[in-house]
Amino acid sequence: MRAIVAGVVSCAVVAAVALSGTTASAAEATPEWLPREYLVSSLVAGVEKALKAYHPDTGRFGTEPWICKDQNVLFPMAVAWSLDEPGNPWFQSDEILAAIAKGGVALVEDQDEEGKWTFRKKDNSTWGQTHMPWTYSRWIRAYSLVRDALPADVRETWERGLRLGYTGIRRKSLGGVHNIPTHHAMGLFIAGQCLGEQEWQDKARTFMAKAVRKQDVAGFWSENSGPVVGYNFVYVDALGVYYHFSRDPVVLEALKRAARFHALAIWPDSTCVSTIDERQVYHSRIPVGNVGFTWTPEGRGFMRKQLAAFSNDGKRLLDADGAAALLLYSGTGAVVPPPADAGDGTVYLGDRDAAFCHAAPWHWTISGYACDVPRSRWIQDRQSFVDVFHDELGVVIGGGNTKLQPYWSTFTVGDPSLLKHRAGDEKPDFTPDIDLRWTPDATRIAEEDGVPRLALTYGDVTCRLSCRAVDPSTLRLTFEAPAGKRVEGHLPLMAKQRRVRLEDGGKVRLGDGPVILQAAEIGASFRFGELRVSVPAGASLRWPARQHNPYKKDGGFSLSNAKLVLVLPFGVRGRYDVDIAYEPVPPFEGFVLEARDLPVTHSEGTYTKALDMFGSQFIGGTKDGDRLTFTVADVPAGSYELLGDFVMAHSYGIVRVLVDGKAVGKPFDGYCEGIDAEGERPSFGHIDWAPGMHELAIEIAGKNPKASARLMSVKRWLFRPVGAKQ
Repeated sequence: MRAIVAGVVSCAVVAAVALSGTTASAAEATPEWLPREYLVSSLVAGVEKALKAYHPDTGRFGTEPWICKDQNVLFPMAVAWSLDEPGNPWFQSDEILAAIAKGGVALVEDQDEEGKWTFRKKDNSTWGQTHMPWTYSRWIRAYSLVRDALPADVRETWERGLRLGYTGIRRKSLGGVHNIPTHHAMGLFIAGQCLGEQEWQDKARTFMAKAVRKQDVAGFWSENSGPVVGYNFVYVDALGVYYHFSRDPVVLEALKRAARFHALAIWPDSTCVSTIDERQVYHSRIPVGNVGFTWTPEGRGFMRKQLAAFSNDGKRLLDADGAAALLLYSGTGAVVPPPADAGDGTVYLGDRDAAFCHAAPWHWTISGYACDVPRSRWIQDRQSFVDVFHDELGVVIGGGNTKLQPYWSTFTVGDPSLLKHRAGDEKPDFTPDIDLRWTPDATRIAEEDGVPRLALTYGDVTCRLSCRAVDPSTLRLTFEAPAGKRVEGHLPLMAKQRRVRLEDGGKVRLGDGPVILQAAEIGASFRFGELRVSVPAGASLRWPARQHNPYKKDGGFSLSNAKLVLVLPFGVRGRYDVDIAYEPVPPFEGFVLEARDLPVTHSEGTYTKALDMFGSQFIGGTKDGDRLTFTVADVPAGSYELLGDFVMAHSYGIVRVLVDGKAVGKPFDGYCEGIDAEGERPSFGHIDWAPGMHELAIEIAGKNPKASARLMSVKRWLFRPVGAKQ
């Protein structure tokens, strides 16, 4: 196992896949590295979508309830209006300019006397009055592009509103370094240039220098203790756009350090590592980066890799806002590919503050960041210290941190039942005085026999955690703690499916209600999707360990981020070894067609997209009778049993399956509590398949009374020859 300390010993530069499919093995002088045609297509598609949601009577965009952030589309629309580029039909368009003009007036009309808007969310919850940073920065950037084309009265209205808002931002919003003030500083600098306010520019420049000084030497910003991985992109974006307008060289080294950090803090599938993040839980979105990454060779290498993973050979378009910024503000120059994703090794962040471990197909991250429980709802507890990723399964263990949920904690000392969120409580006490420690006082990562081991101190109790690959199929996690000290270890599993298969073949469905299974009921191991988990004597399984959602006032969250937790009590023993193994489903005997790979059409008024996190093709915006139709040409003639491999979810409806327009089999109900990526494989009976091309369709036939919508998602079509083994 190699060991490299990020920022101390430089990592080897190795090949990385570019968006075009080519490889690079060293720094490349590629000034046209950014895929402009792809970005223009993304911009145009996003602007067309925005215009469909435009209300010319009010100048507002989006759906009800209207929120100020609905007007963020002003920026990509202004870029489309100003950009003379092949494939852009909106260049100098009077229609789009009129919509932009009225959209800005709508923002002025909704301002209060301080230039603030009501911070409203789409669930209609309100969070007070705010100078919404994301809206102000896009409004001023739109103004910088269209101001000379605006009618005189409209321009005067815009300028009055922008001056009002940025006067307030200048006075009250540039305090300590945080992602929002940093974004405000970027907008303030642009406003200073556009509106002739030199003092605003000076104020922003001073703040940006302070933000650079606040960056950790390992390349991240912290808002309490340790990285804010997701929000780190906000800092990088703000500094990058600021650099485009200011050419202030003070930010370049910070952008380089940030690029190196993000190249480390991603999994092989380009999603973000979450256990080191103090703000967000794991999500399957691939962050492509932003303008801030385009100003350094390391950043351009990171972005090229991320864009390749995100775009899926151009099949998935970028959002219009991101595409607009990249088209307008990107830097050019040499590209340094990020470190290799594969291969054995351990990379340490900072002074062994975190360890990124690789023994393909297993990859795991151990966090060493510890701190007191924050009172802020936005800063999560430092409680979960290991994430595990498998090349075929993605993230299977961990998934980040939350609040008021001790069963996400790697260890607890005391009574976990004392810490919980009461439904509907909008102002909970995040630091209750109870007989429980669910976050450690201190941590330390040390390497023993080539294996990073984490020691965690809870008062006078020291616990330990380590991981090692037993063989290519199995990873072993070892939990150690003194017996008889009321210690519990917890192994939270990502719940991508909704059933547990016990050792004796029995199945337990995981719904909205609580499930607690003892080791004697489970057996020596259980299967969870394609993951086999050993169950030591004395352990138990608990479901659901829900997340506390900081973005909802009442903290409520659906089952989408709940965990299935293996609970390890240290009553009479001091060590547990838990083996997790990849056990793929036996291959299907017949023909398997991936729905995402088939030509597909959908009913008018609906939409479809590939859901890579589930491996499925999705149809949305549906009503009864709507169809998603696949064209099939590669199945030989013969007699088959037809099966559909469906995702199930709380918002999925009832569908019937049609072959060449004729219904087959019985309707399938896709409803379940939460989301079940494993889903079901209903049979639609025997069919005689003639030579040639056919159509396979799902048609919305209704919904379960418990379902919230009539959506549907199909992963595969399965053709089992009659007489084949099931």
